[in-house]
Amino acid sequence: MNGTPLTGRDLTAALCVVLIWGTNFVAMKYGLRDFTPFQLGAGRFLFAVLPLVFFIRPPKLHWKWLLLYGLCQGVGQFGFVFLSLKVGMSAALASVILQTQVFFTAFYGFVLLGERPSRSLLAGLFLAALGLVCFAINYLGPEALAGGTTLDGFLLCLCGAAMWAASNIVVRRAQQATPHFDTLAFMVWSSLAPILPFIALSLLFDAPESRWHWTGAPLGTWAALAYLGWMATIVGYALWTGLLKRHPANRVAPFSLGVPVVGITAGMVALGDVITGWQWAGIGLIVAALTCVLFGPRLFGSAPR
Repeated sequence: MNGTPLTGRDLTAALCVVLIWGTNFVAMKYGLRDFTPFQLGAGRFLFAVLPLVFFIRPPKLHWKWLLLYGLCQGVGQFGFVFLSLKVGMSAALASVILQTQVFFTAFYGFVLLGERPSRSLLAGLFLAALGLVCFAINYLGPEALAGGTTLDGFLLCLCGAAMWAASNIVVRRAQQATPHFDTLAFMVWSSLAPILPFIALSLLFDAPESRWHWTGAPLGTWAALAYLGWMATIVGYALWTGLLKRHPANRVAPFSLGVPVVGITAGMVALGDVITGWQWAGIGLIVAALTCVLFGPRLFGSAPR
């Protein structure tokens, strides 16, 4: 990596990632119309695996990293997110709340890896905490149901963010233990791990009458599932990883701020999501917190406290 500016191809790739990851929350909502959360989880990762698993060799690393990542990112993150969207979370707000994974990752890094937080990260944590308070207040006032979300949905979405952060720690440890880390192979083969657990969860907890409802799903629902598996999982991560290999992380990471912007817009336009005043305040504080983390080192200095 060097200090060369992003090319037109790089900018196009970054914008594609923002659009794919921002709109994938709408695809989740469409998928949940005919699939239960656990069925959607199994389907997402089945699509992510096929047919690439037949053409990409397994990565050269210990199998435990594939299993841990698949369980944390697959069953953990997306299991909670799909449940959240089902019981009362809008696509627009999910795209914002999931970004708190940045701060959960920092907490896990401090506790498990001994990473000391920088001044900008501490400032971002404070702003993010205020943002979460605003989201929580929304469920206490008269606007509680106006935003189309529930407290259960909000808490489950936060659990999804926490599990996303856990998967980030797994990837760090896997990269440290693997001299030649192949991200695409890692993503494809780790996607095998969540499939059977999601099927087992569906058999255990889904109502009997819903277990075969997916067989009659319309073409649009299957298209949404394919979008989640191929575009959001494989294409999105492949483009993002390519950018990180060619350019420093501090040059690529700011594009992630576009994900909640696209997510909010897509949710409001495609699904008619409504956002209350307190939720707008929470969104503003979360985005400010992310901006502080990404650009704060220039203002506060990068040295940890």
